[in-house]
Amino acid sequence: MTHSTASPHTGMKPETLGLWLGLVGVTVFALTLPMTRLATGTTDAPQLSPWFVTWARAALAGGLSAIYLLATRSRLPTRAERGPLLLSLVGNAIGYPLLLGWALRHVTASHAAVITALLPLATAAVAAWLMHQRARLGFWLFAGLGSLLVAAYSLLRAAQAGHGFGLAWADGLLLGAVIAAALGYVGGAKVTPVLGAERVISWVCVMALPVTVPGALLTWPENTIAPSAWWALLYVGVFSMWAGFFAWFRGLALGGALRVSQTQLLQPFISILAAVPLLGESLDALTLLFALAVVATVFMGRRMAAPPRPKEHA
Repeated sequence: MTHSTASPHTGMKPETLGLWLGLVGVTVFALTLPMTRLATGTTDAPQLSPWFVTWARAALAGGLSAIYLLATRSRLPTRAERGPLLLSLVGNAIGYPLLLGWALRHVTASHAAVITALLPLATAAVAAWLMHQRARLGFWLFAGLGSLLVAAYSLLRAAQAGHGFGLAWADGLLLGAVIAAALGYVGGAKVTPVLGAERVISWVCVMALPVTVPGALLTWPENTIAPSAWWALLYVGVFSMWAGFFAWFRGLALGGALRVSQTQLLQPFISILAAVPLLGESLDALTLLFALAVVATVFMGRRMAAPPRPKEHA
């Protein structure tokens, strides 16, 4: 049970600590988009295959996870815990990176950032469905408004690029990635209170090893790959696939999935900013304007994330 008393180690209330941990996780994940594009390359200058990036990053994280679980003498997951872990495996270890990798072969990281910004609403909806979390109507209104803002931004950017006001097929892959990630996030959050955030993502990665190791070996690149692509793969394997989830799952558990998921609205704009030095993509006034508008929905949505809780008995 989550209490509102401050942590003796940090001096923060659990809800506040959860939001900060969620923001750390969001920043790590925000770099995933430009790093994945750096790893996969483009259709004109391909680097690592999206299939290989998916398998290799999870296999790398799986090796680190096995060391961690052995070092901490972690127990095996129970039968009841394996279901949510499997959901997180399918969503976070395979579905999201694979769909994202193929999409980023065809669209910029900035474009992908605004489509995947729909993730907070998807996560909140999945949390309400699977974890039976409730929120005031105001939360849903601001979550919906934030999602509409980023969708409008995406359409405007597409129109500016001369593609008209329509969504490309790559956007369908990105929407699929959003759904996969949302399912994985909530699956992990369901077992974090009993397993701990570190063990959740570690068991997910270890459980995936029978698939990811053969997959990586079968899709190992035969052509010459730029060193920057290998460094990007190392980042998504160590941080995006493993270390970032330590903070993210713990944040969801402490602050509540509905509330903490709102910090994901900041993720697209961190991705866009990071893509400037990493990929040479541009930053314009339209991006900044939408960033400010979306941050406003994050602030208001957080204030309405949960209904007033009844007083708990001692």
